[in-house]
Amino acid sequence: QVQLVESGGGSVQAGGSLRLSCAASGNTNRYNCMGWFRQAPGKEREGVARIESDGTTNYLRSVKGRFTISKDNAKNTLYLQMNSLKPEDTAMYYCAASAFNCDYIGFHETLKYNYWGQGTQVTVSS
Repeated sequence: QVQLVESGGGSVQAGGSLRLSCAASGNTNRYNCMGWFRQAPGKEREGVARIESDGTTNYLRSVKGRFTISKDNAKNTLYLQMNSLKPEDTAMYYCAASAFNCDYIGFHETLKYNYWGQGTQVTVSS
């Protein structure tokens, strides 16, 4: 059974930075698409960033230029560097992995992701 474990969440003031990590129990090379999602109370889960096996990345428009997704296959770890954080970034953040190529998954689509982490809370105060 594949496990994804997020860490790195916390509480910061607006303008601050956090780096989220997602440690996978297996080789991240086996996943064609890995992504970060977030869900705020009362809202739908939304895609934040995703990365293909070839390194191609896509971002939610509101985080582009502030967030960077990356992965270290040697460490089987996915990262999300979040800079210039805003109160509206407050949410539970989840990492996910899929056997599908990212091209076959809608940016906010969750059903085609096979594995999910338990989430890590990010709170940004103004």
